[in-house]
Amino acid sequence: MRRRGRSRFEASVDRLKLSGLPVVQCALAAGIAWFVATEIVGHVTPFFAPIAAVVSLGVSLGARMRRSFELVAGVTVGIGVGDALIALIGTGPLQIALVVALAMGTAVFLDSGAIIAMQAGSSAVLVATLIPPGDAGGYNRMVDALVGGLVGLAVVAVVPTHPVRRARGDAATVIETAGRVLGLVAEGLSAQDPKSIEKALKAARATQPAIDMLRTDLKGGREISRISPLYWNSRQRLARLAATADPLDNAVRNIRVLARRSLSLVRDDEILDPRLKLVEQLAESTEVLRKMMLADPGEQPDQAEAARVLRHVAVGAKAELMRDAGLSATVVLAQIRSIVVDLLQVAGLSRISAMATLPPTVPNPAVPPERHD
Repeated sequence: MRRRGRSRFEASVDRLKLSGLPVVQCALAAGIAWFVATEIVGHVTPFFAPIAAVVSLGVSLGARMRRSFELVAGVTVGIGVGDALIALIGTGPLQIALVVALAMGTAVFLDSGAIIAMQAGSSAVLVATLIPPGDAGGYNRMVDALVGGLVGLAVVAVVPTHPVRRARGDAATVIETAGRVLGLVAEGLSAQDPKSIEKALKAARATQPAIDMLRTDLKGGREISRISPLYWNSRQRLARLAATADPLDNAVRNIRVLARRSLSLVRDDEILDPRLKLVEQLAESTEVLRKMMLADPGEQPDQAEAARVLRHVAVGAKAELMRDAGLSATVVLAQIRSIVVDLLQVAGLSRISAMATLPPTVPNPAVPPERHD
């Protein structure tokens, strides 16, 4: 229990570190939004300005511009529909239900975002219950929403998170997990131990949240690189990093298939060519790829070094290893080849160039292999 409690505490600290800057951004935006709405715009109690700032930012880096747009649009739709209908039909339970339904329906029709529909509904309720028809309170709320959204975006521009650092950390974490899974699979194949492979398969199946986080942080990074002048020069680097997301996702999916088929191979006591040490080599190569992902421009290992190590694995993935092999062993080799192609793309090669590193398995392959003189 003590170990479990320590593990939970460490996980909580890690979450706080990861969300530290977004929390600071939300706090600053809330205070500034209140100041702007009271001292500059002149509203007495603009409670929705800081709320809008916090909602538009949140602790997630992705789609902050979209959240701001959805929030302001939702408030506008809700107040507009609510004010128009309540002036005609009055207030009451049925009227409130009708106003909320029409406001949310209009918001959904205009946009698929969740925030716009939610804000439209809550704003319609506000107009139908607290603000008399034609009163300026509803329109003041629209202004407050606009102030909060704009202040939130201004804080992102002035106090930005690094657009690349979090995403490359996510990618490095995924690669590290992939290497650990491949290492466990290699141990299981060598020792004919299904428990090691079962452990690997469990870890491989838990990687999707990390992939999703990578995509979210890439989206947030692209947004920051557009908003903040401090990071306009990071767009090219961010684009290179974004190009690794799909190959990395594919690699993880192929590793899951490799682990499942390796488990079948061991359970069926299928013959495996003793020369097939490629899973172990592939696991070792991921460490170079992980370090490459974390390296700053000009540091080693770079993409060329990572590609060199992966090419060494690719060269050994020969069809001769599958002579007299069963179905599972054949699939294992096929998955190794697919994973090598995926990881070479993470290292900067095009898919065609990555496929060309593999030895041919048929007389006339669609992609001619590169020469190794």
